Amino acid sequence: MTINGTNKALSEQIALSELLCQEGFQAGKVAVELNGEVVPKTAYGTTLISESDKLEVVSFVGGG
Repeated sequence: MTINGTNKALSEQIALSELLCQEGFQAGKVAVELNGEVVPKTAYGTTLISESDKLEVVSFVGGG
C-alpha cells in the first residue's frame, strides 16, 4: 500500500482508523483520500485498507 507516496508493507486488511493510529495521525485532524475518493470520517472504523490501496492523508494545521 501507499501512504502519501511512500510504500508501506501490509500483511492483512486493517481498518482505516487503526492504520491512522499506527501511523501517528489523529483521525479527527486529518482528511483521507482512498484510491481517489474522499472517505467520510464516519466511515474510518468500517473502511478496510488492503495491500493494493493508495492513501493520501492531509493534516489540518491551524494558524493565524
